[in-house]
Amino acid sequence: MKTPSVFRTFPSSTLSSNTSAGSTLAAITLALLLSLTAFSAQAQREAWTTPLPGFQVIDNLYGVGTYDLSVFLITSDEGHILINTGLEDSTRLIRANIESLGYRLEDVKILLQMQAHWDHTAALAEIKEITGAQMWTTAKDARILEDGGFSDPHFGGRQSFIPVSVDKIIREGDMIELGDIRLQVYEHPGHTEGSSSYSMTVNENGRDYKVLIANMGTINPGKQLVVDPTYPGVSEDFASTYRNQKAMEVDVWVAAHGSQYGLHDKYQPGQAYDPDTFVDPDGFVMAVERLEQIYLEQLAQEQSR
Repeated sequence: MKTPSVFRTFPSSTLSSNTSAGSTLAAITLALLLSLTAFSAQAQREAWTTPLPGFQVIDNLYGVGTYDLSVFLITSDEGHILINTGLEDSTRLIRANIESLGYRLEDVKILLQMQAHWDHTAALAEIKEITGAQMWTTAKDARILEDGGFSDPHFGGRQSFIPVSVDKIIREGDMIELGDIRLQVYEHPGHTEGSSSYSMTVNENGRDYKVLIANMGTINPGKQLVVDPTYPGVSEDFASTYRNQKAMEVDVWVAAHGSQYGLHDKYQPGQAYDPDTFVDPDGFVMAVERLEQIYLEQLAQEQSR
């Protein structure tokens, strides 16, 4: 099998006899780290852009994003809600997935997002213009959406996506209503200061399912908790999110990345619809606990400095 270019070796001339063993080892180590980083970034980009056919999660909740970047459509007879958009060039793919399910992008009335990072928000402005939908978000993510990511305390300092105007601020406990949709808002900060999750109850074959569209408390590389914290209170925000999520009653859950909720272990394209496909209450608790353990380890490491 051909070795990927990111793992190419260096010519022997670069390791001349005049180079000390220590500096040679350092050069090889650095080259390997750079190669692995490049390979990881390439693999991530492919997962974020590879198309995935639209699919039914449960009842009126559908996945319409890419292989790993989640975009969710919640449908009603009076219009639809779209959560997240993926990268800037995702609109065509999202439209195609929505249409393959028998719906229209133009019938989206409300736009939501789970976190104000470019990989989930970059097509919001375009889709808002196409649909005329209202953009609803939390107060602390609103300013990041409106300046295109410039004020993001971790990735900011530059515009990373097209700014989108916010029409309504939503808060913990709010109920978003559209047609027969009843979607409750949860503020789950940490990943971003204004991160949010959404829940609803659906009924399939006489059974109620508690469904959570969860923004998970992942800690991006380089994010600081207590030593020069990325933003004031970030450590407390993560702790509260883990605590609150573990206390939730969940039957079906999905997340901002397919890899976070085991999408490709639970579902394969073309698989027959079954309302129990994504039932995974124990998996949700385990996922939160894994992230909490990573948080506690980083917290202890920072506090020991």
